[in-house]
Amino acid sequence: QVQLVESGGGLAQAGGSLRLSCAASGVTVIDTMGWYRQTPGQRGLVARITRGGTSTYADAVKGRFTISIDNSTNTVFLQMNSLEPEDTAIYYCYTNALVASTAQWTVSFGQGTQVTVSS
Repeated sequence: QVQLVESGGGLAQAGGSLRLSCAASGVTVIDTMGWYRQTPGQRGLVARITRGGTSTYADAVKGRFTISIDNSTNTVFLQMNSLEPEDTAIYYCYTNALVASTAQWTVSFGQGTQVTVSS
C-alpha cells in the first residue's frame, strides 16, 4: 500500500511563498511524482517531475513554481513563489510508482493540503 504524506500548506499573502513536500512510502521505484490542485469545479495538474528530473508545469505557474525530487527519500517538493489569490486550492500530491506489496505500477494520491492566498 502506498502512503503519501503531505506537508507545508497554509495561508500566505499575495506575493509570498510556500513550500509543499510529499513523502512516499510503500513503493519500490518511482516513475513520476507531482501535484494537482482542485478548486470548486476544477482540477488540474500543477507540476510533475520524473525520477530523472524532467519537469512539466502548468502554464499558470511557470516561472513562479519549482518542483524538485529527492530520490533517496522518495520526496517531492513544490516551491511556490509570487503566490496569487488564484493559486488558492487544495493541492494533492501524486505518484506513479511500482508498489512494493503488489509489484504493480499504480497511480496514488495523497489526502491533500489546503493553500490559501490572500490579496
